[in-house]
Amino acid sequence: MSIRVIIADDQDIVRTGLRMIIDAQPGIEVIGEAKDGRAAVALARQLRPDVCLFDIRMPEMDGLEATRQLAGPDVGDPLAVVVITTFDLDEYVHGALKAGARGFLLKDAGPELLIQAIHAAANGDALIAPNVTVRLLAAFSNVPLGRPLAQPIEPLTGREEELLITVARGRTNAEIANELHISLSTVKTHLASLMAKLGARNRVEIAMWAHETGRIKG
Repeated sequence: MSIRVIIADDQDIVRTGLRMIIDAQPGIEVIGEAKDGRAAVALARQLRPDVCLFDIRMPEMDGLEATRQLAGPDVGDPLAVVVITTFDLDEYVHGALKAGARGFLLKDAGPELLIQAIHAAANGDALIAPNVTVRLLAAFSNVPLGRPLAQPIEPLTGREEELLITVARGRTNAEIANELHISLSTVKTHLASLMAKLGARNRVEIAMWAHETGRIKG
């Protein structure tokens, strides 16, 4: 089964370029395009794609609000959204991740990283461009949340604290396994436990929680 993707960007040339890259990959296909956020939300609800690839700055409705409507905390059956932007420290990115986005990429990230992010989102994982992961999350770690910081349902174990730090630093599952000298299956077990204890939906939210609680400095 192919991964079905929709693209939303107000620039025709950007949408065309993204479609060409994606359609050239086996097992992935673009099934729709939108020029603004409002049209993107309507298209996503109609087609129910596996992954939505959204620009942040769009007319009618920006990518932040579009993400919230499709993947926010109050959405019963959220879609996978990957945000792609020109700005590596765009002020909207942190909000987009909190709204439920499963990834963040720069438009100059290159085809390989783009395809990795689409696969990750389709598999329920998340990918943030490695060169901006720590800087992005740290830059917004002191942004007021507008709500009390959630505490773990149960205290984290020592191993879970170690895993938390590696996730916050943008490590992949394979890199975590190598760094902590544990198996991939053990990494996935700890990630599932972390998400349950933190009330996080994916590793992006785990990483943000680590920064917001001061576990990662700068």
